[in-house]
Amino acid sequence: MQVYRGMDIGTAKPTGKERAEVRHHCIDLVKATAEFTVGDFQPAYRHAIQQIAGDGHRALLVGGTGLYHRVVIDDFDLPGEFPKVRATLDNEPDTARLHARLAELDPVAAERMEPGNRRRVMRALEVTVGSGYPFSSFGPGLNSYPLSAVAQIGLRRPRAVIAKRIERRVHAMIDAGLVGEVERLFVTGFSRSAGQALGYKEIIEHLEGRMSMDESIEMIITRTRQFAVRQERWFRRDPRVQWIDVVHDPVTEVAPTVIKALQA
Repeated sequence: MQVYRGMDIGTAKPTGKERAEVRHHCIDLVKATAEFTVGDFQPAYRHAIQQIAGDGHRALLVGGTGLYHRVVIDDFDLPGEFPKVRATLDNEPDTARLHARLAELDPVAAERMEPGNRRRVMRALEVTVGSGYPFSSFGPGLNSYPLSAVAQIGLRRPRAVIAKRIERRVHAMIDAGLVGEVERLFVTGFSRSAGQALGYKEIIEHLEGRMSMDESIEMIITRTRQFAVRQERWFRRDPRVQWIDVVHDPVTEVAPTVIKALQA
């Protein structure tokens, strides 16, 4: 979500001072009114990597968006976009029914995903119907973990600690002016993808009168905790990730491993 200009507080975007110290890439790429997908991220990432390598430097890919990481780390062959097909499919509110249809058209793809994961089911059906080829034919899928030259390092904390940190962070974002940030962007509107960002979606619901401010804050905390659990499960499946348990100080406990990987 840091690709969206103006979405700074809620995405924990690096500050101007931080960017002056260390050059950052693939942020502030588009307006919040624009759609931005993993298919857009892949070429942006490739351009950044080429630029960094051309300057004689190494890149450190950070964040928590698992699918975006897999697509660039494993250089997935991404199928095209079929917006008209997607719009038609989206008219079906029953995700289970969509998954059943996918199971008929592409049983391999259907087997690889949870029936209730609407985004993945929709995408697989969109490609299968739009391209005329099974979604599963575009690659081995997310359940395959080939050898990679990319060193992956995961920071792990107890869930109770993460839950408390999330609650503190959400309140800190509110104090830093998140509501005002969303109000300014709300004037011109959010794209479908930008409007789903954690923190922004809940504030939008408050601005539209569907939720009180207190309810909105509690919902941000709850949904972020749920997202953190899903993130952990996602990355835990990847056997290539080297996990480091953070006990006290992530800098002293993790930085040596990161530096070693960058210097390899």
